[in-house]
Amino acid sequence: MISSNTSRRDVFRQIAQRPHVDWPAYDSTSLYDRSSLTALSEDIRTVSGAWFNHHSHDSVEAFVCQYPLSYVVFDPHDQYSGPTRYEMPQLFRVFLLKEVYGWNHETALVDYLRQHSETRGSLGFESVPDQSTLWRSWNSRFNADLRETVERTARTVLINAQKAGVTVPRDPERELQYYDDESGETNPDDQTILEQAAKISDHISRVVFPAFSLSRGEGCEIHENAYWDLQTYLGLRERLAANEGARSFTYESPRERTPLGHAHREQVRDLSIAETREMYRQAIGRLLNEVSETEQFFRAGIVAIDITEADPFTGDRTGYEDEIIGTKEKTDEYAYQWATVQLVGNAVPIVLDARPVRKGETRLEIVEDLLDSAEDLVHVDNVLMDREFDSQHVLDMISQRGLSYVVPKRMQTSEKAQAKRLLQRGRDRYETDRKLHLGKNEWHETTLIYRRKENTEHDDHRQYSVFMTNRGSGHLTEYGHRWEIESGYKSIKRFMAATTSKDFGLRFFYFAFACLLYSIWRAVDLLVQAELTGEYEHSPVITADNTLTLLKKETGIG
Repeated sequence: MISSNTSRRDVFRQIAQRPHVDWPAYDSTSLYDRSSLTALSEDIRTVSGAWFNHHSHDSVEAFVCQYPLSYVVFDPHDQYSGPTRYEMPQLFRVFLLKEVYGWNHETALVDYLRQHSETRGSLGFESVPDQSTLWRSWNSRFNADLRETVERTARTVLINAQKAGVTVPRDPERELQYYDDESGETNPDDQTILEQAAKISDHISRVVFPAFSLSRGEGCEIHENAYWDLQTYLGLRERLAANEGARSFTYESPRERTPLGHAHREQVRDLSIAETREMYRQAIGRLLNEVSETEQFFRAGIVAIDITEADPFTGDRTGYEDEIIGTKEKTDEYAYQWATVQLVGNAVPIVLDARPVRKGETRLEIVEDLLDSAEDLVHVDNVLMDREFDSQHVLDMISQRGLSYVVPKRMQTSEKAQAKRLLQRGRDRYETDRKLHLGKNEWHETTLIYRRKENTEHDDHRQYSVFMTNRGSGHLTEYGHRWEIESGYKSIKRFMAATTSKDFGLRFFYFAFACLLYSIWRAVDLLVQAELTGEYEHSPVITADNTLTLLKKETGIG
């Protein structure tokens, strides 16, 4: 079907209503402008993702011809200085068309334009351009960055069209080409891995960090990126506070001006928790866009929700009782608590969203909030949670969303009695259906699965664990993936800056930024593995310190 003013309006209205997308990208952050090729790539990714989901848009060629380019400033990427026959937007479209069809030479492009006058007209050509003119435009007029943008953007368009079930001119390659490598090496050495990680970290930082911004006035002497440089630097060393870190950063940073520790804290404290979460989700959305273009990411579907706590708080919490709450183990200690939803299983373990936990909030509110974010970012099939989420209302809400769940059940009197009977009979496994009362004569149906633990030290009913699931015992094996969120927390806390401040917003920002650094590390590791070996193994080939050190060098963009 042919696109129309109505269908195009529908697409851009849909984009404007999405909570975690700012379009155009150059207008959403001070780090981009209208000449930014990264912003152009982001915009085309955003629009093509919505464009091909419209029932009237079933042509990749039509998208190339109709994507709005009037706002893009190509001048910095145009290496010609004299008068030219063709405008840069026109050439960008025609080379994008060449790339989506996979033609290696301009001759095939010229032949196609000669045979398809309607396409030629849509591109703004009154006559067919000379092959030599097109060759010079691509090789001499377009700079290297613009040529790479055309190639990568074409790949994004093809992938988004393919996801929407639109017929594509060619099957897009699922490898991200950050450098030329024709060696076919499948067992890269450490130097090759680090070189590749540096290139990918540079690219990722340019995509992700612009999602974060500070509410500062015009004419500030210290570039905004210096604050993200410093926050990343604080994550390089355990228990490094802002004041001490800022003093060291002054000597290690290549910037002429860097923020002082108190100035950094003041800027971060000005961010509300809602603003931090919104920026975090935007950053993760951009990160997911990068990794989703690899075959290795197409295994997403299982998420784990959990709550972690900071180190015990030993000071005076008067006035902060709703924020510095008890520990999960119900001890007499107090701590800040944070909840996250993270990809687990075969997917790269990216933290999709994080939120603080306040006194009085129910587990239902927390899980609903995090699932809303997760389902807005990725396709979710199964939800894994710890036994603290053993609530019939939580489980029913997940089922109402059409999702499966696996949750350990706290053993009450009936479960202990059943476990004792299983022990007497020597049974390792047992399943039974159970109705959980929701109130007002409403029930949630679930399945209880008893499983004997291996190598347990107990000789009574504690040999058994009880799980609840709404999809049968086959999903129980997936619960083993939940350990990844616990191991992830260890790394996340390693990336957190130290502070003694009671400011809830500052504390949460430190945790959220640590989640972002962790997610970037795991995403960079996936991309490095996919690029160098074509496979993805969960055991990282690059360390967190490698990635953070590279990010520290590369965040100074703009």
